[in-house]
Amino acid sequence: MDLKRNQITLGELLENPKARAVLQRRFPIVMKHPLMGAAHTITLEQILSLAREYVPQKKLDEILEELRRA
Repeated sequence: MDLKRNQITLGELLENPKARAVLQRRFPIVMKHPLMGAAHTITLEQILSLAREYVPQKKLDEILEELRRA
């Protein structure tokens, strides 16, 4: 999947069944959050900048690779 230099939106990721499955497997609690519907316009880059405070870079790199293969 083309992540558009991390400018792809969450909405676009969620529209792709394989990418959605990666996100659901890696972040099951986040995917159930009530604000997920409002976050569709956030970019992957914005998500990564927030996630870096909570998720090790190695894990983020693994997730990005999975999304690229989706």
